[in-house]
Amino acid sequence: MRHGKKFNHLGRKTAHRKAMLSNMACSLIEHKRINTTVAKAKALRGYVEPLITKSKNDTTHSRRTVFGYLQNKEAVAELFREVAPKVADRPGGYTRIIRTGYRLGDNAEMCMIELVDFNELYSNEGKKKTTRRSRRGGGGGGAQAAGEATEVTETTEDTATEAEAPAEEAKVEAPAEEAPAEEAPAAEAKAEEAPKAESTDESSDDDAEKTEDK
Repeated sequence: MRHGKKFNHLGRKTAHRKAMLSNMACSLIEHKRINTTVAKAKALRGYVEPLITKSKNDTTHSRRTVFGYLQNKEAVAELFREVAPKVADRPGGYTRIIRTGYRLGDNAEMCMIELVDFNELYSNEGKKKTTRRSRRGGGGGGAQAAGEATEVTETTEDTATEAEAPAEEAKVEAPAEEAPAEEAPAAEAKAEEAPKAESTDESSDDDAEKTEDK
């Protein structure tokens, strides 16, 4: 029966559970993310977030309090030196749980718990906020719209001239290709005129012979 069970005991006694959460908290502070089950991640989140809040106030008392939970000097130094400045402006919610599927052996639901401010993919650092100002019914908006319309018409005219240019080039090149076809009839005409010239010469010779006979 679960009478009076306010939190998940994780199938362990008190000392074992506290030692496990302490070790997991040290690993999370050192590596910034760890893989574990969803049940342990939820228990770890309630264990480590108050310690991160305590690290914002860097005093000897705060360090001793945190050391009482973590029992690791390197983890305490890392928490106060690197993690605390990162989360100084965050009022809470220092960790994020991302579910990754189910474990093959016992089908336990697995996840990755990480410190929010150390994830470069989800962080908003380096992104510039852009604001758009719109004028309703103002002269500036109309002028801007007119300017955009003129730009559009200019671009369309440019594209039209570019499209017409190849067509004109094709028209200019077409007669040049047809020129040999025109030269062929001229050559035929010359060929027809040549026999006529010979016939005229023959007729003149006949006339000369007739005159001699006379």
